[in-house]
Amino acid sequence: MNAPEETAAPRITVAEDRCVAAGHCVVAAPEVFDQREEDGVVVLLDPRPSDAVHDAVREAALLCPAAAIRLVRASS
Repeated sequence: MNAPEETAAPRITVAEDRCVAAGHCVVAAPEVFDQREEDGVVVLLDPRPSDAVHDAVREAALLCPAAAIRLVRASS
């Protein structure tokens, strides 16, 4: 009965206070991330992106020098 949640794409969270405005996330996954114009801090456009961009989101999280991006699995 919990199978759909277990296979669901993770929810994305960002810690704006940790962001150093490097922009790697925007380059890796522009469908999911943007940057504020005034200071370059990450803006999360889609906290539950489609499976089609999952690899790009994972790459964005790995590339983030401040580790400000997290992929959170739904708990059962």
